[in-house]
Amino acid sequence: MAKTITGAELVAQALIERKVEYIFSLSGGHITPIYQYLEGSEVKIFDTRHEQSALFMAEAWGKLTRKAGVAMVTAGPGFINALTGVASAYFSNTPLVLIAGCVGLDNKEKLDLHDIPQEAVIKPMVKKTLVCQKPERINEYVDMAFRIAQSGRPGPVYLEFPVDVLNTPVQKDAVRYTRTEVVSNPADPGKAAELLKMIQNAQSPVVIAGTGVWQSHAEADLKEFIEKTGMPLFTSLSGRGVVSDDHPLCFEGSIVIRPGCGFTAYIETDLIIILGSRIGLYYLFGDIFNPAAKIVQVDIEPEEIGRNRSVDLPVVSDVKGFLCACNQLIDNKLEDQLKPKFAPWIEKLTQAHKESKDLSQKDWQSENVPIHPLRLAKEINEFMNQKTDIVIADGGDTTTWMGMTRTMTHPGRYLDYGIFGSLAVGLPYANAAKILYPDSRVCLITGDGSVGFNFMEFETAIRKNLPIVVVICNDLGWGMIRHSQELRIGHAIENGTFIGKVDYHKMVEAIGGKGFFVEDPKGIKPALKAAFATKKVCCINVMTDPTSVSPASMMLANVGAYKA
Repeated sequence: MAKTITGAELVAQALIERKVEYIFSLSGGHITPIYQYLEGSEVKIFDTRHEQSALFMAEAWGKLTRKAGVAMVTAGPGFINALTGVASAYFSNTPLVLIAGCVGLDNKEKLDLHDIPQEAVIKPMVKKTLVCQKPERINEYVDMAFRIAQSGRPGPVYLEFPVDVLNTPVQKDAVRYTRTEVVSNPADPGKAAELLKMIQNAQSPVVIAGTGVWQSHAEADLKEFIEKTGMPLFTSLSGRGVVSDDHPLCFEGSIVIRPGCGFTAYIETDLIIILGSRIGLYYLFGDIFNPAAKIVQVDIEPEEIGRNRSVDLPVVSDVKGFLCACNQLIDNKLEDQLKPKFAPWIEKLTQAHKESKDLSQKDWQSENVPIHPLRLAKEINEFMNQKTDIVIADGGDTTTWMGMTRTMTHPGRYLDYGIFGSLAVGLPYANAAKILYPDSRVCLITGDGSVGFNFMEFETAIRKNLPIVVVICNDLGWGMIRHSQELRIGHAIENGTFIGKVDYHKMVEAIGGKGFFVEDPKGIKPALKAAFATKKVCCINVMTDPTSVSPASMMLANVGAYKA
């Protein structure tokens, strides 16, 4: 029996023992030693056509499962291609482990193939960088990577292995083995009591629930909290659907550009309770909130509390742990006091919500040709089951239109690029969702600009038999930039904003998929039905009105990015 083992075999063993299901990757020389020992194992290597796609797939996996997605790339250019996906995971607080090969230690600074200072480049965009230089410590480093990625505020961790470390044999009895799983829901009962006093003193409170609710598995606790207090709820990002949009106390998405009562709530509220969400662009950096309102912010990451606005009650806590503490303190007497008190506020928001929705009905029901993109979003929203199906949005204006429309009754069933705003996530996200939920229908709606970034992931889906349906909202170019330029400087700069009519559906057919072309709104639903019935990878190329301006385009025109 061999008494030695190579570093690469140790990496493979560690991943197998952790029961990693998929590693999203593009092969290369510096990671081939790891591939060699994963071949034929329980760990499936899913190969993409670009490293960026591999990282986006790992990010989607982390968002949907709340466990670290794993990506693996080779050195130099492979590593560089992965950075956008790493940054996206960092901004979305998604657990992810990126494994990268690099030049051997003996060849550093010799102008070897793909030699760049990878750790220095990636350090600002991950929770931790780990570079293992001793093969006998590989198991420790893998253990650290997963533990750090998934604990506290989740995020990406970078794990680097020089290729000579992977190829070095070591004595088996010299290998260090560690394995620690961290599950923690820290809470401050004293702060919970303070919050309840603030709620008792409020007349028009608002609760905003974000990704922290989803990551901490606090769906049931949040529902109990708002039902006991009678307070209105808005949800954001991965928090969408943690309480169903059809719940009488849930007023859907928290972003004010979504039709609803968000604007009314924010300017009239006297108490804002932010649970696992960040005060950034989506809330105009806090300026959208009533300046006189008290603010409570609950976050597991201390540095996040107080960004852009002074916080009256800062609570460093796991959201689930804190909500459990609050719910334990709410007795029947307090419940009977709060719910009638806030009933007029709920009634006012319900009316404002209806009135705002009514204003958008004209566009949602539009029969215009070219098709209004809100009509396209509405057709997808109605066609895709809210409990079992998955909808993904990509593109500037396209994500805005879908975000304004999608009804969320269950969490983990809608994905977009979130705060970082990186285009190109759509096809990788859709492929990852279909792997995770093979029996669910997966529909991606994407802009004609954004679909071009990772277009060859259509081929990946066809090759891997992942029958996703991709709807292209084709407004002939980079609509968000085009409209923001028109609003800001009076005209669109054609170079960089205009693409023109491209037969994307025919391109997909040429590589083995099925294509559909739609110009009339009445043809959207039949095309969706026919596409899903094929059980193939499909592209539905929908010609939408290039003059429709989204609220996000209007906001972009005012961010000061252009000269007056």
